[in-house]
Parts: sequence; C-alpha cells; structure tokens
Amino acid sequence: IFVFILAGILVHCVFLVSIFDIYFSSPLVHGMTPQQTPLPAPAKRLVLFVADGLRADSLYEMNSNGTPQAPYLRGILENNGSWGISHTRVPTESRPGHVALIAGFYEDVSAVAKGWKENPVEFDSVFNESKYTWSWGSPDILPMFAKGATGDHVYTFCYTAESEDFGAQDAAKLDTWVFDHVKSFFNSSRRNRTLFSALNEEKVVLFLHLLGIDTNGHAHRPNSREYKGNIKIVDEGIKEIASMIDDFYGNDGKTAFILTSDHGMTDWGSHGAGHPSETLTPLIVWGAGVNYPQKVTSQFFEDSFLKGWNYFKMETLLFAQADIAPLMASLIGVPFPLNSVGTLPLEYLNNSAHFKAESMFTNAVQILEQFKVKMCQKKETTLSFLFTPFKPLSDSEQINFLKKTRLYIQQQKYDEAVSLCKTLINLALEGLSYYHTYDRLFLGLSIGMGFVGWTTYVILVIIKTHTNLIKTVQTNNKESTVLFYGFAIIGVIIFFFLLIQTCPWTYYIYCLLPVPVWYAVVTELPVIQDLAAHLLSLHIGQSIGLLLVCILGIEILVFSFFYRSVLTIGLLVFAGWPVIAQLWVQAKTRALIWTLLCMLLAIFPLMPVVGREPNIPLVIATGLLTLLISCFSLASVCKSEKKYRNNEDLKVHFSQMLSIALSTYVVSSTHDSLKSKQGLPVVNQIISWMTLVSSSVLPLLSPTLLFQRLFSILLSLMSTYLLLSTGYEALFPLALSGLMFVWINMEQVALQHYGLSLRPKLAGFNFAYATDITQFRQLHLDDIRRSFFFVFFIVTAFFGTGNIASVNSFDPASVYCFLTVFSPFMMGGLLLLKVIIPFVLVSCAFEAVQVTTQLSSKSLFLIVLVISDIMALHFFFLVKDYGSWLDIGTSISHYVLVMSLTIFMMLMNGLAQLLTTQRLQFPRRTKHHSM
Repeated sequence: IFVFILAGILVHCVFLVSIFDIYFSSPLVHGMTPQQTPLPAPAKRLVLFVADGLRADSLYEMNSNGTPQAPYLRGILENNGSWGISHTRVPTESRPGHVALIAGFYEDVSAVAKGWKENPVEFDSVFNESKYTWSWGSPDILPMFAKGATGDHVYTFCYTAESEDFGAQDAAKLDTWVFDHVKSFFNSSRRNRTLFSALNEEKVVLFLHLLGIDTNGHAHRPNSREYKGNIKIVDEGIKEIASMIDDFYGNDGKTAFILTSDHGMTDWGSHGAGHPSETLTPLIVWGAGVNYPQKVTSQFFEDSFLKGWNYFKMETLLFAQADIAPLMASLIGVPFPLNSVGTLPLEYLNNSAHFKAESMFTNAVQILEQFKVKMCQKKETTLSFLFTPFKPLSDSEQINFLKKTRLYIQQQKYDEAVSLCKTLINLALEGLSYYHTYDRLFLGLSIGMGFVGWTTYVILVIIKTHTNLIKTVQTNNKESTVLFYGFAIIGVIIFFFLLIQTCPWTYYIYCLLPVPVWYAVVTELPVIQDLAAHLLSLHIGQSIGLLLVCILGIEILVFSFFYRSVLTIGLLVFAGWPVIAQLWVQAKTRALIWTLLCMLLAIFPLMPVVGREPNIPLVIATGLLTLLISCFSLASVCKSEKKYRNNEDLKVHFSQMLSIALSTYVVSSTHDSLKSKQGLPVVNQIISWMTLVSSSVLPLLSPTLLFQRLFSILLSLMSTYLLLSTGYEALFPLALSGLMFVWINMEQVALQHYGLSLRPKLAGFNFAYATDITQFRQLHLDDIRRSFFFVFFIVTAFFGTGNIASVNSFDPASVYCFLTVFSPFMMGGLLLLKVIIPFVLVSCAFEAVQVTTQLSSKSLFLIVLVISDIMALHFFFLVKDYGSWLDIGTSISHYVLVMSLTIFMMLMNGLAQLLTTQRLQFPRRTKHHSM
C-alpha cells in the first residue's frame, strides 16, 4: 500500500505540474537586438508615480458634495494632459503589475513561487534602458528592477519591510516617506556636483512607488475614510513633487509625468483575481510630448462596468497595462524593452505624424524580433518534416511588411504606415502565441492518456482486491513477458523521438508516463474480461441507471466549483437520504437531526463570500457557543460513563476549553486595538501563536475513544479557526462537525439496514484497537455512496464559506491576530491553514466511518481517488489561457485545486489516522514530584 500511495502522489504531482508547462510556461525569449526610434525624443526625463492598489473609479469619481477626490490630478486631466483606463491582467498582484508597466510583458505563473518578489526569469525594462533611474518606495518592488538591470545605473531607496503594517496607526506615512525622501534627494543634489550633472542628463527616470493606498485598502477597505484620505495625501504629494521638479530644471518643459496603478482592489479590500474593480486602473499623463485632453459629447464603452461612468466630457482612452512601457520609452527616447508586447498608444503623444509613424515602426520591429527568435527556437527543436510554420508571417511576408512600411514613411503617408505597423504587431503577437503553444495538443493528449490509464488501473485494483466480483486468475508468464517487451519498445521509441528533437526533460516525463500506467492496465486483462462478463449478466436497465447516477454525482461536484449554490442543492438532497434509503424507520431521532443539520449547512454556500462583511461579534458568540457545547459534553460524559476519572484527561479537556476562551478574548481585543489604530498587541500575538502550536498536540493527549477523540480534535482546531475568522464562517466548523458526528451514526444504521454488520455501540468504540485486519469486509455497492459523501463533504469544506479558487476571496484581516506586517508567504500559509481545518474535520470523520463500517482505509480511499481523478480530468480540459482574465484565473485555480485535493487527500488520510489512533502519554514519574 505504501508503494501504491507513493506512486499515486508522484503521478498526481506530474499531472498537477503539467498544466504550467502546457498552458503557462514562460513566454520570454532572449537574443533580440534593441530597437529605438531614430528621431529626437520630446522629453529628457520621466517621472513615474505608481499608486499601488488605486482603483480607477476611486480616483475619477466625485465626492458626494461634488468635489473631486484628487483636485490637482483632476485639474491636470481636464486642462493639461491625457487620461484613460488601463486594463491589468490576472493575477492582479503588485509584482506582475509592475513588470507589465515597466517591462511591457505579462509575467508567467512561475513567479508566484517567488512571492512575486525575485526574478525567476531575466527581463529587460525601461529602467534598464534608461541612462539613470532613481526609485523610492517598497522593498518588495524596487529591488527586482535593480537586480535585472545591466550595469550600475538603477538606484533604489526603500523603507524597511516592517513599515508595511496593516495594523499601523496610519499607512499614509509610507507615501509621505517617499515624498520627503525625494525632496531631500533633490535638495542634496545641489551640493553634490556628480549627482547634479547625472540628474541633468537625458533619458533619466524617477520612479515613486506609493504603497499607502494599497495598505489602507487592505486594512480599512476602499470605501473607508482612510483610503480616500490617502488619495488626497498622494494628490498633494504629486503636486509638490511636480512643482519642485519643474523649479529644479528651470521649467524647461522637458519633463513627462505619468500616474498609474499596478492593480485595483475589491470592495472588501483584496486583490489577485479578475473583477473589474481589480483590473481597471487609472492612467494620467502630462508634460513634455503629451497630448492635451480631447473633448467629446458622449462615449460608448463595451465594458459593462464602465457604462455608468459619466465623469468627464473628455475622451477616455482604454488600453492594456503593457502599453505603458512603450509609451514611456517613446517619451524619453530609450529602446523599447526587449520583451515588451505592448502597443504604443499614439493618442497620448503630442508630436509630429512622422515621429508617431517612426515610433510605431520601431514598436513593430521590436515585437517582430521576438517572433523571429521564437520561430527559430521552435524550428531547431522540431523535425523538419513535422514543422508547420506560421503562414501569415512567412519570411517573404515579413520583408514585404517592412519594405512597404518604410516606403510609406518615405512618401510621408504616415497614417498608412501606422495602420500597417498595427497589423504587423497583431500578426507578430499571434505568431508568438502560435509558437508558444505549438506543443500543446501533443502534451495535452499525453497527459490525458496518463489520466485515463491511471483511473482505469485504480478501478481494476478496487475490483480485483476489494470485491468478490472476480475469481483469482492465474497469470500466463509467457504473455506477461511479451507485454513487457512490447511496452518497453514503445517507451524506447518515444524516448528517441524526444531526444532527436532536443525536447525539455519535462516532456520525457509527460510522454513516457502513460507507458507504465497502460502496461499495468493491460496486465489486468483477465480482470477486465471478468468484469465485462459480470456487467453483461446484470439487468441492463439497472446497469445504465447506476452509471447515470454516478455521472450525475460527479457532474454535480464539478458544477459546485463554478456555482456554490449547487452545494446547497446537494445538501438538501442529502437531507432526504434517510427517507429515500428507508433508514428513518430504524433511527427516527438520528434521521431527524441529520436532516436538520444538512439544512443548516446548506445555508452557508448561499451566504456572501467570507471577508466581504466582517462580523466580529458573531465570531465572539461562536467562541462562547463552543465553550457551552464543551461544558455540556464534559458533563454528559462524566455522568454517563465516568470516562474522565483520569485526572490527565480532565486537564486536557480544560486546557482546550481555556484555549477556546483565550481565542475568543484575543479576537475581541485585537479587533478593538486595530479599530483604535493601536496595532496588534504583542500579548495577543504570543497567545495566537501558542494556540496554533498547542492545537496540533492537545488532541493526541486525549482518550482514543471515538467521540471523545473527535470532539477533542474539533475543540483544538476550533481555537485556531476562531483566531482566523472575521465573520459568519466561524460557525461553519461547528455545523460541519455536528453533521459529521451524525454521519458516523447514520452509517452504522445503514450497515445494519443492509445486514452487513452488527457492530457494538459506537460510544465504546476505540480508535486504538480498530486496525485488526481480520475484521475488514469486502466492498458493497453502498460504499460508492459512502465515498461520494466524503468527496462532497470535502468540496463543501472548501467552498462552503467562499470560492477559494479565487485569490480575492481571501481577507487579509483573517490573519491580524497573528501578524499585521505584510508577509505574503506567512499570510498565505495561515490562510491555507484556515482552509485545511474543515478539511481535517471531514477527513477524521471519514476515518471513523471507515473503521466503524469495517472497511480498510485503502478500499474506500481508492473509490475517492477515482471520483476526484474523473473530476480532475474535467478541469484539465477546461483550463483556458484565453477569454476574460477572470475565466483564465478561475480555470487554473479549479484544476490546481482538484489536483491538490487529490494529493492532499492522500496525505490527509495519514494525518487523520495519526490524529485519531495515536496517543501521547504524560510521563508517569511526574506524579512522584507532585505536592
């Protein structure tokens, strides 16, 4: 069994990683030559303000009294500059947003493993191409552009990471720090001749990263007084900096200014997904070489989110975030970043038609260079007779485009030249995508075959070893040898085919994996023949009915990933299970409690996603309710069975009750402290971390009797869950655990109903003695239903309180009892723990169901594996890298989630066994020292 589980984990890890190679590998290529507009640039220097987390509507909307949010910037866009809406891409996080702004390309998924901070791949940027860049702001953002730069011309000035505190008195101080340091920098340059001359060079960039708005948005929400107040502070700061820089350069009119944002923010203070409030960011450009506002009477927007925007009578320009990099390069006359896929937005330029045409031509050649390198790379690694080129941009077509455009420019037909350049850019981007996804079908089919083979093999193992359907079959050694050599030859052919094409090492794994898997399937051919004979002997209507029920069940699970309300429908159907299966006759009270708890749990998927409406009093009430339940539990156990005569067991129970009480207090006092802007109290932080550590140990000290151990696990996990709760979700583990306790009882009733067992009373059942192999029975048809219940409850545990497939459904406020200083991995780990807790509760209940229904953990678990693998195969073919960015993000999340779920369930199976069966004993010798 150990080898099988290890093989299962490895196979699923390969399936999980495969989508990042197939759909989301790095699009970057290297070896292009820099392209620069040959005409003189309008600006000598560029000042880039990035207001992190600033929503477009938050900046552009008027206050309720009719005054602008940012008076200075409002004046700029009405009188002096161009403005618009920039569309960012998923994931709407700081690092990918800044890479798109400054390097002009959309970062691949591999950067998430680095917390969006380091450079997983080398890339070029506007900063790298500049003569000098000075930058001020967050240590999370600035260093990556300095590290990626060649030479020593990108300088960074950062505050400490500890300053990024969501619980701080005023996060706007992060922005005032930046403005103050820029002012002192310019003042000191007057006394430093070297710095003064460097500042007066051409092709200079000044980058001000303003994190205060993002930090205030996370801590207080975008509609808060703090968030809006921070926008005013930024507006004032930009006004002062712009005025100071103009004075420093003697109002020479050679400075271009850009204000934008890396991403927006949801109403509940998070970002990362593809909601318009996260993807729509403002852009205001003014100064040297920039167009003035264009007045219009009305404007049509395709985006429904923008249709209600009626703020101005000036033209609103819509474009992609990556287009800002070529705009900056064009304004100060530096080469376009080598990996940029942005198209220069000419509407922003106030320059001659000749300059615009030359700039667009440079842009087109720069993107075409990437296409040529990508094509050469793919040509080199594909056999010539298998290579299919991108026909719209053959070598002759490329030369034709370039000659024609150059001729138009010479003939001063600038509009025609620009139009041709835009066509060439679009074709080059299509071609880049074509070669980037060249191997997708081939790899997808390999993984698909692996998936189907693995699932088939698991089904055959179940039938062969855990049912009475198949008679033992003697294997023919001669046939086995022939099969082995046949599959070995297929493997060698695939290996050499990949070797000749110099494919990456991961391709070998994806393409060779189906070979041993299908070999294992084919060796079980006698089992397949016996199974076919058995199915044919059944009544055809019965077989089809069973198959349809299985398909319907799995499709319901798949749909629940898209629509949480499907879980509600499923739970309401579950509520009627005792009536449908006629179990209520034997256990009316238990059946009634089961129905009521199913209906209670069915409410949760209909509630809004967690974090959008914090409700701390409800969390406190849940803590008190848990304490009350634990008091009743203690009293009933002491009365009926006198199980707590052992002092050590009493101590453990009281420790857990104390832990619940402390967690309730910490949640209340931390919330009050943060509300009054006093930060996170150190004592609360220490208690929170101690509770987290103790919650993994305390259950192991409790008795291994079934309900006492399960209740101990609930209390320990509940104390941690309370600390991570901000609203109604605190009640979720209680409701879920209640249903799990009744489920264990109902399964006993079902066993007796089908005459499979006459198990002794559950109250006296001990996990420690539940592993006697002789007591295990073979699988029954009802065990498929049992396994389906488990998978459904696992999915409910994941989605019951929110769509965790969406990054923005996480509320940073959930971790404020543990830390308030920004730390993506620590916060991510705690939020993951919050997701896992309901999962652990269901896994422990499933472990109890397995042992009390006399099944080996392997048999039921294999059925669960089949169900989750069929779901995973659905999501593998539903993964998208096109369409809306929300669709793309959701499709990746769903596949990763269901694959992680499968790997997780393998690990959780072991964890549940550890939590339920193992017991740590107190050292006996301590009794001799007691007074």
